[in-house]
Amino acid sequence: MTYPPNVRPAPHRAPEQPPAPAAAPVPPQHSARAVVTERLRAAATTEPGRLQIIGAVLALLVVAFGAVTAFEINDRATAANDVVERSQPLSADAADIYRSLADADAAAASGFLAGPQEPRAVHDQYVKDIEDASRLLVKAAANTDASTKSGHEITELNKELPQYTGLIERARANNRQGLPLGGAYLRYANQKMANDLLPAAERLYAAETGRLGQDYRSARVWPFFSLGVGIVALAVLFWAQRRNYRRTNRVFNHGLLAATAAATVVLLWLAVGHTVARSDLAEANTHGQQSLDVLNRARIDSLKARANENLTVVARGAVLTADGKNDKYETDYGTGMKALVEELDKAAKLADDTDDAEGGKPVADAISAVTEWQSRHRTARKTDDSGDYDTALEQIIGPEKSTGESFNQVDTALRKALAHEQSQFTQAAEDGRGALGGLPIGAAALAVLGAVAAIVGVNRRLSEFR
Repeated sequence: MTYPPNVRPAPHRAPEQPPAPAAAPVPPQHSARAVVTERLRAAATTEPGRLQIIGAVLALLVVAFGAVTAFEINDRATAANDVVERSQPLSADAADIYRSLADADAAAASGFLAGPQEPRAVHDQYVKDIEDASRLLVKAAANTDASTKSGHEITELNKELPQYTGLIERARANNRQGLPLGGAYLRYANQKMANDLLPAAERLYAAETGRLGQDYRSARVWPFFSLGVGIVALAVLFWAQRRNYRRTNRVFNHGLLAATAAATVVLLWLAVGHTVARSDLAEANTHGQQSLDVLNRARIDSLKARANENLTVVARGAVLTADGKNDKYETDYGTGMKALVEELDKAAKLADDTDDAEGGKPVADAISAVTEWQSRHRTARKTDDSGDYDTALEQIIGPEKSTGESFNQVDTALRKALAHEQSQFTQAAEDGRGALGGLPIGAAALAVLGAVAAIVGVNRRLSEFR
């Protein structure tokens, strides 16, 4: 098609498109928590919804009560078991290590005093004491972390003990040859025992006794959280039953009643069981451990006094106190006997306080023997000071009417007292552990049954709306 000059065709235009429809608004996104809250709010506006919420809360509370009880009582039961099976035996072993070392030192001095031919019984006692101490150190090391304080003391004892026995053997060898150097070796061995071995053994005993006390306190701590959750669970269960009664005029809901009974049993079992356990553990501490501690110290004091008494005769004034005025071993003997009398007085008082006639008799025998020992020692010292060495020696190590006889009587009485108190402790501690036995599993099982019963009870009520 031709167009006249100066005339241009109109530009081609595409047909106009209708406007695009507006996008639909995006609904706001809600968090999962908001959704749950909204559903709960909606459910709470109807009676069936409220019953479902109540049932869930009841089941959760009862299960929580059982779980908390099982956890806390299992912790207490573990501590009580440690008292019986671990910490008290280790404390007793530490005391036996101390006693064996002190007895070995006393036996070595007694054998030296007897002359070049050491009595067989005394030598055997020394060997037995060293073997016992070595065996108990191996046992303690197997049950103790080397990085702990107890582990450090065990390492120290294992290092020092062979040095001590080596000095004793040198003393014996020189004594058999009649050489005065034997007495010097014996005194040096005694110094190593008094300054290194016995202090390390005492620290080991203190550490193990401290661990026993910690386990004992852990086992006796009241399970306040469990008791609190239990009381709250019972209160909510009673409220739910009262609500059910007011809305339906029915006295009992069997499911809720069963759940309440289960929670009540757990709460009573918890309160009574732990009370009995605390009482038994307190008795184990008062009737057993306190007396054991006092008697162990008394026996150790008697052994140290005996060793110093023997060394007084061996040294014959060659070793003086720091001020240079008195015989060191005689002074240490007097200090040891004073400590022994004080410990025996404590043991007698504990026996009186607990009305323990059976435990008090060997303590009374030990006190009587100590009095006789002190009297015989004074006589022996007067005899020795007058220059009659042979008679004084007989009064110290002789088989009859000697200080050695008195010492044996004290040691025998203390062994009987220790055996009695150990039996008392073990019985009471095992009773305390037994009072908690079965409670963790029983609480968990009853809690599950209670939770199921609560849900069944609520569902029975829900069925009335269908």
